[in-house]
Amino acid sequence: MRLKVPRIEPLSDAELDSGQSGNIRKTFPVGPIYNIFRTLMRAPRASKAFLAWGGYILSDHNDLPPRERELVILRTGYNWKSGYEWAQHVRIGKEAGLSDEEIERIKQGPEADGWTALDRALLKAVDELTADSFVTDATWSGLSELTEKQRMDLVMTVGQYTQVSMMLNSFGVQLDEGLDADPDLEA
Repeated sequence: MRLKVPRIEPLSDAELDSGQSGNIRKTFPVGPIYNIFRTLMRAPRASKAFLAWGGYILSDHNDLPPRERELVILRTGYNWKSGYEWAQHVRIGKEAGLSDEEIERIKQGPEADGWTALDRALLKAVDELTADSFVTDATWSGLSELTEKQRMDLVMTVGQYTQVSMMLNSFGVQLDEGLDADPDLEA
């Protein structure tokens, strides 16, 4: 975590109105309302638009299979040193089929031993996008197993989670209850 305290306080239960919590529940019908959403609801219109786009990225409309999507999200969060993003998506990544060993290996990047050719190309694409906002021809060719739509969703997923990481880091969104900070992402 880059900041030990929030710069923008998340809304408390008492501050949430029914419209705000209703917007969250359209995308995430069960479970707690996480600090990211409580913070973003300080800007209600932006929050509503953010939820719609983020909902697409995390839905079945995104053609990346869940495991590969989470591989991409975790590498994006790691590259941007977003401790909150990493902690949330470690849990989601495990649900999507990533092993503890794979999650730890994501930190080493595409050159680490043990990746499939597609995993390596996905991680390389994330690294290129987070460094230069561009996927090289060689890496694009390495993604040939993916459909055109899946390649588009890959780029859009990295873009979404780049924005998310910037907000989380800059607003100082703190970990939700039950999540652990990764020591490799401590300030």
